[in-house]
Amino acid sequence: MAADATEEIILSAEDIENLVTDLALRIKDVYGEMDSFVLVGIRTGGAFLAQRLREKLESLISRTVPTGIIDITMYRDDWTRIGNAPIVGKTELFFPLNDADILLVDDVIFTGRTIRAAMEALIDFGRPRSIQVAVLVDRGGRELPITANFVGIHRQALPGESINVYLKEKGGVDRAVLAKRKKEDPDG
Repeated sequence: MAADATEEIILSAEDIENLVTDLALRIKDVYGEMDSFVLVGIRTGGAFLAQRLREKLESLISRTVPTGIIDITMYRDDWTRIGNAPIVGKTELFFPLNDADILLVDDVIFTGRTIRAAMEALIDFGRPRSIQVAVLVDRGGRELPITANFVGIHRQALPGESINVYLKEKGGVDRAVLAKRKKEDPDG
């Protein structure tokens, strides 16, 4: 976190665990037996959450849930702005996407551009029957007509604020924070 920002914890580790469990229960209710169901997490935070959802779902339905990871770097509409040599991660989809019911997983949904990029990437791998979206946090602020079908929490973020999800898989402690830039000091 920059010295010119403050953070407010909006989700603790326990909150995140409870939300993942709740999301899994709601997903099972909608998809039932999950015959053609697959999970695909958006690298990186979404991939970690997809793995957690897989574990919860497998304990609920007592069978394997195919789970993959998609990297959207080259599908972003701003990739030329993020540097001359963007770092492209590995996409790991070891199952067919044709006629699959895909649940695309990410940590935070904001403008909708990440989800758009992920859907475009998925369609390059096959023609799914359906694509739905699950996120831990919906922070509002869409620029594209995209919505999440399964949401852990809705937490509006204002201009100058961001919501960051930190997960233990990246070496930290599970938490989500609302980061606010400090106002400029006019006397400063």
